[in-house]
Amino acid sequence: MAIRVDLDVMLARRKMSMTELSSQVGITLANLSILKNGKAKAVRFSTLESICRVLHCQPGDILVYEEDGAWNQ
Repeated sequence: MAIRVDLDVMLARRKMSMTELSSQVGITLANLSILKNGKAKAVRFSTLESICRVLHCQPGDILVYEEDGAWNQ
């Protein structure tokens, strides 16, 4: 099982850059990149809340559950 972070999709829909999002959320660009690239082991609810507030979305719009290997095929 895996949780995938689909920030790219919401950023494209909102026509927002990673730099702009990191500034508005208050998270470093490096940490936001770790989250976006699926390298993060955890995310704080406060960070998720801030991302959703800035992107005007729901957590389910950026977090996707998939069975193991489903996204590597």
